[in-house]
Amino acid sequence: MNFHEYCFIKARPVWEEGTEKVINRSIALSAKIAYTGEKVVLALAAHCSFTVLLDGEIIAHGPARAGHGYYRADELVLSDLMAEGEHEISIRVAGYNVNSFHYLDKPSFVCAELLVSGEVVAYTDAECVGFTVLGVDERVRKVQRYSFQRHPVECYDLGTKRVPVTLALTEEKPFICRDVPYGDIEILKPVDVIATGKVSYDEMKPVYGNREVTQIHDEFFGYPVSELEVGTHVAPSYMTFSAPASYDLKPDYIPVCAETYVDVDMGVNYTGIFEFELEVCGKGELYVLFDEILLGGQLNCFRNGTSNIVLCRAENGTYRVRCQEPYTMRYIRLVAKGCSFTLKNLRLFKVAFPASKITAKFVGEDDAMRRIYDAAVETFRANTVDIFMDCPSRERAGWLCDSFFTSRVEKTLTGASVVEKAFLSNFLMPERFEHIPEGMLPMCYPADHNDHTYIPNWAMWYVVELGEYAKRSGDRELVEQAKDRMYALLKFFKPFENEFGLLEKLQSWVFIEWSKANELVQDVSFASNMLYATMKDVIAELYADEELAKEAAQLRKTILDMSMTESGFFCDNMYRRDGKLVLSGERTEACQYYAFFCNIATPESHPWLWNTLVNDFGPDRKETGKYPEIWMANAFIGNYLRLDLLDRYGCHEALYENIKGYFTYMADKTGTLWELAADQAV
Repeated sequence: MNFHEYCFIKARPVWEEGTEKVINRSIALSAKIAYTGEKVVLALAAHCSFTVLLDGEIIAHGPARAGHGYYRADELVLSDLMAEGEHEISIRVAGYNVNSFHYLDKPSFVCAELLVSGEVVAYTDAECVGFTVLGVDERVRKVQRYSFQRHPVECYDLGTKRVPVTLALTEEKPFICRDVPYGDIEILKPVDVIATGKVSYDEMKPVYGNREVTQIHDEFFGYPVSELEVGTHVAPSYMTFSAPASYDLKPDYIPVCAETYVDVDMGVNYTGIFEFELEVCGKGELYVLFDEILLGGQLNCFRNGTSNIVLCRAENGTYRVRCQEPYTMRYIRLVAKGCSFTLKNLRLFKVAFPASKITAKFVGEDDAMRRIYDAAVETFRANTVDIFMDCPSRERAGWLCDSFFTSRVEKTLTGASVVEKAFLSNFLMPERFEHIPEGMLPMCYPADHNDHTYIPNWAMWYVVELGEYAKRSGDRELVEQAKDRMYALLKFFKPFENEFGLLEKLQSWVFIEWSKANELVQDVSFASNMLYATMKDVIAELYADEELAKEAAQLRKTILDMSMTESGFFCDNMYRRDGKLVLSGERTEACQYYAFFCNIATPESHPWLWNTLVNDFGPDRKETGKYPEIWMANAFIGNYLRLDLLDRYGCHEALYENIKGYFTYMADKTGTLWELAADQAV
């Protein structure tokens, strides 16, 4: 494949000797320069995660992720942020060595060089010329994972002194250019301190024990409970919080007395890296708990299968706390255990798509629609950094299908498809994908799927997105690079075609959407086959394959003949009974939308069904109770397909009202839009 190669001048990839495969080890590099007006550039690649600081302030987080076998390199122009005089540039790198949906499970390394007027003045190699390198020894290494999908949590012993480390060269890496924009430097501060209360501990309460904590095994990496130095989930499991009381203090100076908590409101659901100054009076632990919502005035840091916890252990003194990774929250609960703490200048370094690249503007006077638009933009920015992600919090994963919709938003808001190209390209980088069958694409990527799970439907969505990308961008080169992968995918599906040409008994995680439709995926899922017909059509169009186009047309006819019921609704699936296929009789709202989205039906061919969907379905159907026998759709993806169809067929008034009906309460509650039509995760 032809990707944009990046070449360092002198730097070579290195890591602390003996720990490149150790779980959760961090090191820090720093260099000092006297700036007199020259151009200063930091060239940098690392795995897994880095933050760059200039004079103690975070200015960048990375890297941009790539598929197996490649690493993207950054070039940060530091002189744009410098005044004349002495400056310190610091790089903190975390190596995780766990399989996840966020970072690939590959050995840790850093490769960096600092250039002044084009001359390399500091660079990494076995001697690490110009850089001082220390272990980030205050970060506790043996802790539980943050979530099933992400890395270990962050826990800090703040009084621990950093010591120099010995570096060793690692294997050479194939570097490519970043190819996606850098985020703006945005510092977010809380808008209010909203409540306080007392904390007690009941050790009879059960300890949080979701899979990412208790099910560490040979295919799911991390530290088992028996090996943890600190289980930051334990004390919050025991915590009982009194009813919140009002708290009249400003958010830039927050005293938290021993055995109390303080709640802070960011105003909107934001994603960023925690920073604050901390004064400690005594010896104790500060728990920074966070979440996107409050339930009954209380914050549940475990709500979404996460340990939304940063723990700082410290005694008398003043400290500067900077986390490594971005987290998502609207609300922050500060809990003091053992002594009193004072936080100054609590803030987030925002990690998001740059607002400066968004050219679209909201036009209109409808305030509810404006709030929804703002929430949509914030959701896009949080989920579009180096790749398209499904959520910026518990997963930060590059899910297909989610990307299909986000890619449209990128083009609408920015006029380009830059992140989409990088996202699609990542799937083309490895020669093959470990742990999943030959020809199949990962359900999310870059990621490791050691448990062998894949979503066959999501691979189809890659194809559908590639077809739209080709029309959006005119990028024929990427389409040609993908050709072998597309035909390998067709080859994968071929053995599942039955005597009617329908896919039957698809394996692994067959996914339609988050509703009853997901229970109706065997033996023959019509929604899956509708998408399969569309996939064949797209490949046929991309590569001028007339025979494949004929297959798609025949499949469409077969689906229509076999799935339409006397009720006028499409049936979701058929079961194989005594060798024959029999309709289940189950009908879902989502399946009807798939039928129209995939051109099995049109308003002209099925006017009664279309008019019924437009007029009797939508955000108020739960209240009206119409067609209770048709299982309701959820936000993702049924409701989004509905909105797409209303737009496609010019039902603009209905589209307008549906958008407000589905999303107003989301925008008002968190300032973002959600995957489900409820404030929960699945």
